[in-house]
Amino acid sequence: MSAIRLSVCIPTYNFGRFIGDTLDTFISQATDEVEILVVDGASMDNTEEVVRSRQERFPRLRYHRLEMKGGIDRDMAKSVELARGEYVWLFSADDWMAEGALKTVLEEIRLGLDLYLCGFTLCDFEMHPQKRHPILDAPDGSVYNLGDPRDRGSFFERGLTTTAFFSFMSSLVIRKEKWDCAGMDDTFVGSCWDHVARLFRLIPGGLKVKYLSGTFLLKRDDNDSFSERGIARRVGIAIEGYHRLANAFFGKGSAEARHIRRVLKNEYPLLNLLYIKSKTSESGRPDEMEYLDGLVAKLYRDGRPADRLRLLLFRLAPPIALRPAEKAYKFARKFLPLP
Repeated sequence: MSAIRLSVCIPTYNFGRFIGDTLDTFISQATDEVEILVVDGASMDNTEEVVRSRQERFPRLRYHRLEMKGGIDRDMAKSVELARGEYVWLFSADDWMAEGALKTVLEEIRLGLDLYLCGFTLCDFEMHPQKRHPILDAPDGSVYNLGDPRDRGSFFERGLTTTAFFSFMSSLVIRKEKWDCAGMDDTFVGSCWDHVARLFRLIPGGLKVKYLSGTFLLKRDDNDSFSERGIARRVGIAIEGYHRLANAFFGKGSAEARHIRRVLKNEYPLLNLLYIKSKTSESGRPDEMEYLDGLVAKLYRDGRPADRLRLLLFRLAPPIALRPAEKAYKFARKFLPLP
């Protein structure tokens, strides 16, 4: 039996409706060098039944059920801990691997780099491809050593979305030994960004990243399991989380932190924020509107004239203007890198 070179690690909770199709896209491409590991955070649906049915066709599919839900940070960490491969590909339980992607990744990891940042295509809920997701303004195959200040500066400057800064786990293929060196720090556990904190923690000692711009997976849209507390709180996970990461690892006034804030403003433009304001106003909860206002103030905290103008427009926009903004946002979302 061949040694396991790549472990596909899938933390999941109550995604039995989707995980079968996800597994099928891996199984159809997997070789003897690949294992698939599902870590189930005590799902209450048919997740286990679906996974077990695939084990009959693919013996290197392992299923590990946790006694209780630990949250995405702990469940993701557990999946990597149990992995036997030299590399791990973190993967969401409702995304699909693109055809031919596994073969390409197996070839790439022979280079022995620390991290591969993989491109992907956004799909609608029914998995019909919609558009490529922007990550880096860089040529395919670009390699950066983030431990080198000049390389790091170029990498952060070229970032287009927070995916460039490791937000989307399905785009990450990581050398397990490197991941293990970072260790878990409870500081960011529960934030949804512990995996980002791990990778940022590795940067001073050197982190070699290769950007693979092709489509390596298909990402299902409108299936966000973190939206249970409402759209404003969901947006807060990203805005508050990445401000905190930037300040903790690079310092508020650093070039890296400024680029992280720039990318957040790219991902949440004014049109998007007005749409969120519209949806939040429908809840009739003043505390949620106050929370959203604080988020937008944080987003535009750099105080540049354009930022001050956007914040003013957000705050002054009357309810009558929000409905057209919602329609415009939904139209623009088809063409622009909007969340």
